[in-house]
Amino acid sequence: MLDTAPLLQPTSFPKLERHHLTTLQVNIGLKCNLQCQHCHVDAGPRRTEEMDLATVKQILTVIKQQKITTLDLTGGAPELNPHFKFLVAEARKLHCHVIDRCNLTVLFEEGQQETAQFLADHQVEIVASLPCYLEENVDKQRGKGVFDGSIKALRILNQLGYGKANPDLILTLVFNPQGAELPPPQAALEKDYRKKLGDELGITFDRLITITNMPIKRFGSMLLSKNHFDDYLNTLKEAYQAKNLDNVMCKNLISIDWQGFIYDCDFNQMLAMPIENQQQKPLHITDINNYHLKGMEIKIAEHCYGCTAGQGSSCSGALAHIK
Repeated sequence: MLDTAPLLQPTSFPKLERHHLTTLQVNIGLKCNLQCQHCHVDAGPRRTEEMDLATVKQILTVIKQQKITTLDLTGGAPELNPHFKFLVAEARKLHCHVIDRCNLTVLFEEGQQETAQFLADHQVEIVASLPCYLEENVDKQRGKGVFDGSIKALRILNQLGYGKANPDLILTLVFNPQGAELPPPQAALEKDYRKKLGDELGITFDRLITITNMPIKRFGSMLLSKNHFDDYLNTLKEAYQAKNLDNVMCKNLISIDWQGFIYDCDFNQMLAMPIENQQQKPLHITDINNYHLKGMEIKIAEHCYGCTAGQGSSCSGALAHIK
């Protein structure tokens, strides 16, 4: 895989400072049952990295001590971590809102037969990747048969009460572009999804979010191999919108890797750009209570233009829709 990190370091992107910490986005492992073209973490079936129980318990300690309101679980497929259900259940006991970034097809993997019911029982918000409403496009990006498996999983979630305008059982779908272009307007695309999935397949969901592909890891390597890397980066820069700076996720979130080290965002994590102390030592989840993260300067590079291009992009979708 071609390394895009050296190409992303110099930048004229505006300086940013951290605000009050409200959200932990935790990558609890890189193992995944899929190997998608747009994956910026290079997850897949052969990855073995996973968060251990000791680090999971440290996450829970921080949630309690820092009064964290949202735990955002990602991977890989986070459900494949053996401590996933323990972390979810304990976080919910602390009245923390939990998000599971689910690829849908993982619900049919061995040992996952009860996962959908577990998520419903614990009122976990499901943020499910479905990069298109057309079978051909989904299977091209994510693998043959993924679209059918995703629809089957969505029907199960609908039967459990997800996607029915119940604030306790939120089902969010995620769109990623197929290639080196910005996502279309989020609101208009949501209408198309509702028509196609609802009218033709009987699937309901609460909202759709669009996320810009970042030129790092697997997607960045693909861009380099096709000589599209510079063009795509220029696309992001030319679409820069200063107003999106107010809502970038890194101001109120920290990203935590499977070993417990902390970063300003998931993308910085993949580029090995950790939050550091004054001695330039990477900070660990166990260090949080000893440092005042609020006011710290956020590490930035060229990929940051991906969050501010056009309607803006974060793990919560288009920034233009965030109040």
